[in-house]
Amino acid sequence: MADIREENNVFGGVQFENGSGNTNFEGENNNVNNGQQLAGNKKTSLVKQGFWSKFKAFWFQEIDWNKEIKVELTPYQQKVEDEINEFLHQDVTWEKVHDFLFQEISFGKKKANV
Repeated sequence: MADIREENNVFGGVQFENGSGNTNFEGENNNVNNGQQLAGNKKTSLVKQGFWSKFKAFWFQEIDWNKEIKVELTPYQQKVEDEINEFLHQDVTWEKVHDFLFQEISFGKKKANV
């Protein structure tokens, strides 16, 4: 199963557990150890992991749907979210719609009465 952890306020560091231990696809410092774990005791040449491999590893990982998801917002994000909720859940009545549709509209400049 894959684990996602946060490092330096950036999500990354996908880890997969297999029978031989943890395999880390995060950086180049661990490539030699990871390659040896993946290949067992055989020494193989490693290839740098490409974008699509990282993409598939992240998007197609197993997810525990029973685990609670917690999202923390900054104060600004919370303010925007509150304003959006207030807008979406406002009371709309026929009277308000009628008043908006049939409000008095004037075009052009008004002439001053002399």
